[in-house]
Amino acid sequence: MESVILGKHEAVRSIVLTLLAGEHLLLEDVPGVGKTLAAKALAGSIDTKFSRIQFTPDLLPSDITGSSIYRSDTQEFRFTPGPIFANVVLADEINRAPPRTQSALLEAMSDHQVSVDGTTYPLPQPFIVVATQNPFEFEGTYILPESQMDRFLMRTSIGYPPRESERRVLESHRNGEPVDSIAKVVNADDILAAQAAVRSVRFDESLQDYLLEIVEATRSTDAFQLGVSTRAALSFYRGCQARAITEEREFVTPDDVKSLAVSTLSHRVLIDDFSGTAGRQTAEELMAELLRKIPVPV
Repeated sequence: MESVILGKHEAVRSIVLTLLAGEHLLLEDVPGVGKTLAAKALAGSIDTKFSRIQFTPDLLPSDITGSSIYRSDTQEFRFTPGPIFANVVLADEINRAPPRTQSALLEAMSDHQVSVDGTTYPLPQPFIVVATQNPFEFEGTYILPESQMDRFLMRTSIGYPPRESERRVLESHRNGEPVDSIAKVVNADDILAAQAAVRSVRFDESLQDYLLEIVEATRSTDAFQLGVSTRAALSFYRGCQARAITEEREFVTPDDVKSLAVSTLSHRVLIDDFSGTAGRQTAEELMAELLRKIPVPV
């Protein structure tokens, strides 16, 4: 992936970490910095099915999940799967679709299944949703509901590349799009085996208490109107295990917990803000300040 996403090691690791944890990722950044490219690079490096859903105000839930279509030759309704039936799903500009359509993703992201006309259809495994949104353009957009934000392991950004990396981007695009020729290095079974390995990573009891101290602090501080959920605590736990794997360790360290706390929890809290002007930066700053007050186990 880093052969096409240049100079963004931490962003690439966040994507791989999310996949290993069996969770979903929200890329929130300005247009043109490589959010869509990142999802394509992930899909291109895995021998699995990829689909892209361009979210628009007129997108219907059935455009995502699929629908039952009447077949005149058999005189019966047959379910036609939608683009959600893929291993890597890019939900591009997810905040441009209305809440009714966004909610069509909830069951898929949480339970890895889709229910249509009273029938439940399992989604292929592994399954990851990489969603993108622009935090600076609000015309024609909808705020993602808290229940949906809670389905993302982390919210992160790619950002502008360093100058030398951007120079390499210009050179690498002279003869086409590099991501189109990216090599497939693993298959679905490899990813499922890696996800199983993540769950066996050792998580010391003292570090579990440290993680829970952070979770409970979000619920008791006056800075947050609403703290993080138990689902968020479990995602945080899985994320720490996955980070240990990316560091080639079979055990979690305090650095794993500290490094993921802001990106995995700040989008899951509600800020007690009467002016309504507080945004992502405020939530992350408050989360970082809260983290500094909690003793790290040694």
